[in-house]
Amino acid sequence: MTTGRIEGDDTDVNAGTRALEGKVALVAGATRGAGRAMAVELGRAGAVVYATGRTTRERRSEVGRAETIEETAELVTAAGGTGIAVPVDHLEIDQVKALVERVDREHGRLDVLVNDVWGGDHLLEFGTRVWDLKLERALRMLRLAQDAHLITSHCALPLLTRRRGGLVVEITDGTPEFNTDHYRENMVFDLAKFASARMAWALARELEEHGGTAVCLSPGFLRSEEMLEHFGVTEENWRDAVAKEPHFAIAESPTYLGRVVAALAGDPERGRWNGQARFGGELAAHYGVTDVDGSRPDCLGYFTDVVFGGEGGDGGGLSVGACGGLCPGPALSPFLAGASPRAPKPRFARLSSSAGRAESSPSGA
Repeated sequence: MTTGRIEGDDTDVNAGTRALEGKVALVAGATRGAGRAMAVELGRAGAVVYATGRTTRERRSEVGRAETIEETAELVTAAGGTGIAVPVDHLEIDQVKALVERVDREHGRLDVLVNDVWGGDHLLEFGTRVWDLKLERALRMLRLAQDAHLITSHCALPLLTRRRGGLVVEITDGTPEFNTDHYRENMVFDLAKFASARMAWALARELEEHGGTAVCLSPGFLRSEEMLEHFGVTEENWRDAVAKEPHFAIAESPTYLGRVVAALAGDPERGRWNGQARFGGELAAHYGVTDVDGSRPDCLGYFTDVVFGGEGGDGGGLSVGACGGLCPGPALSPFLAGASPRAPKPRFARLSSSAGRAESSPSGA
């Protein structure tokens, strides 16, 4: 397993460069969380961003949350890009075809495709054996995680490959190396989160002759809208939740992954990552990306060394197994699902009194 820092020039790319001026991006699944943040940061770098999802101001999806694609598009535009909201169910082939035809008609190009469709948290049954799962829910989760991504790639890649150098980013939860070592407490969820990495690996081969790049990225412990609500905090006072759950000190904002994706899209040498699956924090170290508070959370190093590796002392941080009170249901990040907490020693996830930010474990950047 890859842990720690990836060597790079450590150039700060958070200064609002317009490296994607004139480029067109499609973020499939941009309603909230990391999808929204990736759309915003691509726009901040100058791109035209098509933000798709199922929840609009007129209609909510089965997820049942209030965030909308219109809000995402407005945030993209406010950041300096051009945000275009398009309601799309990415399991409906005709809708995805119509979306791509619109992008072609309006701009004649597609430079970046982000496959972030998920929306399956409400279907999760952690700690349930496959023969005890509600099969319809399990199969729906697989369709959201696999079929939606496949349909989107099938429809969008002819436009993306019209020009050389296109980028496809698959978003998942955990890398294959991490997930191989740590069962995700639900066989279908486990399969679903392996699929995106394999898709990126396969697309890397198919895009090679077109000068394209396909990469799979995973966020760490994400401070999504739903996670903040779960802990009863906001992005402004999220550190208050660390008293309740010490592991939350390593949490990262969705903007962190968004900045990583924007840096990747603006890197003329991004082919170095072709076919790989990485945590966003690994690429952040290479590109000099920081989170909104100036920190660089190293979730992979923290979970490897502290949560499962035991470097925090007293047997380590979390043990995969029964819920133990940390995961009251899908509201908690799947990254921590099925685990019981024991607080790490402060040196691994401390709050800096001077900088006011969560610092990462020593194994990282």
